[in-house]
Amino acid sequence: MKIDAFHYVQLGTAYRGLQPVPDEEVIELYGGTQHIPLYQMSGFYGKGPSIKQFMDIFSLPEMALLSCVVDYFLGHSLEFDQAHLYKDVTDAIRDVHVKGLMYQWIEQDMEKYILRGDETFAVLSRLVAHGKQLFLITNSPFSFVDKGMRHMVGPDWRQLFDVVIVQADKPSFFTDRRKPFRKLDEKGSLQWDRITRLEKGKIYRQGNLFDFLRLTEWRGPRVLYFGDHLYSDLADLMLRHGWRTGAIIPELEREIRIINTEQYMHSLTWQQALTGLLERMQTYQDAESRQVLAAWMKERQELRCITKALFNAQFGSIFRTFHNPTYFSRRLVRFSDLYMASLSCLLNYRVDFTFYPRRTPLQHEAPLWMDQLCTGCMKTPFLGDMAHIR
Repeated sequence: MKIDAFHYVQLGTAYRGLQPVPDEEVIELYGGTQHIPLYQMSGFYGKGPSIKQFMDIFSLPEMALLSCVVDYFLGHSLEFDQAHLYKDVTDAIRDVHVKGLMYQWIEQDMEKYILRGDETFAVLSRLVAHGKQLFLITNSPFSFVDKGMRHMVGPDWRQLFDVVIVQADKPSFFTDRRKPFRKLDEKGSLQWDRITRLEKGKIYRQGNLFDFLRLTEWRGPRVLYFGDHLYSDLADLMLRHGWRTGAIIPELEREIRIINTEQYMHSLTWQQALTGLLERMQTYQDAESRQVLAAWMKERQELRCITKALFNAQFGSIFRTFHNPTYFSRRLVRFSDLYMASLSCLLNYRVDFTFYPRRTPLQHEAPLWMDQLCTGCMKTPFLGDMAHIR
C-alpha cells in the first residue's frame, strides 16, 4: 500500500497478494481510520516493527515476489504466517545478493544489464578537469565494480577517482568505527599493511567514515555525495556529518514526462478549480446547491483517479498521493539537497552553478491563491508589470 507524508493510507492502493483490498476493509483494519500509528511505521532506516518501507530499485523484484507468493498461497487456500513468509522471501533475496549470484548473472551479459555510460563519463571527466576530487563508496565487490565500470566508462575508470572503496557495508560504514580499511592488490586479494593514507589508483575494502574523514579531511558542506538509497546512502551523511547530498531517482524522468502532458495539466487544473469551488460554495445548503456540490465531488474524485492512473494504475505517482506528498517524498526532501533522474543531468549546468532553494508558500501565506486563480476569482498579481518578462 502507499502511504502519504502524514501516515495515511492512500485508498485504492492497498493489495493483498495481487488483489486490491476494498477501502472499507483497509479502514476497518486500522480501527476505523486510514491512519497508521507512529509505532507501526518504519524506523530511521525504513524498517519498523510491523511495516517495511520499499523504496529502491531492489524493492521491485522483492515486492513482486512477495505479492505473487501471497497470491499463490491465498489462491490455493494454504495457511501461512505472514511473518514467516516475509522472512523466507527476504532471506532468499538477501542470499542471492550476498552470495554473489546476482553479480555473476550480470557479469555474464553486461550488454543486457548495464548501460554504456558515455554521459556518466562526461560528467566525471568534467568534474576532474575542474579540479574536483572524486571518490566512490560501494557495497559491491571489486571484481563486479571493475568489470561494470570498464563497461560503462572505459578501462581507465580508476584514474577518475581519488579514492575507491568497495564492500563498504553501508549504512554501517557511516556509523560503525570498528572496521578498518584493507587494501586490495590488482587481483583483488587482501593486503596486510596498515592504512595510513588513502592513495589514488588503489582499491580499499570496508573501513568506516570516521577514518575516511580523518585521512582525507573532506568534511561538511564542501562534500557533495550522490546515492540512490535515501537511508543506506544519504541519511547519516546529511544528519550526522553535514554533507550535501544528491539523490538519484530514475523514475523521475518518466514522472516529469507525464506531468508535462496536456492531459495531466488539464486534469490537475480542473481538480484545483473544483476544489476551490467546493470550498467556497459549501455554505449553500439548499437542495439544488447540495445536488451541484455532490456532482462536483463525484467529478473531482473521478479526476483524481484518472490522474493517478496516468502514472501507475495500481499505485499512482511515487511522489504524491491524491494531494499530499508520499511518505517517500517526505524522506526524500529530508535527506537530499538535490534529486535527479540521473547523474548525467549535471551536464545541463556549469560546474560552478549554484542551486538556490525555492521559497514555497506555507498554508497561512497563500492558502487560496491557486484555487482563486484557477476559478477566475482573482487576477494574477502584477501580471501587467510582468508581461515583458520571458
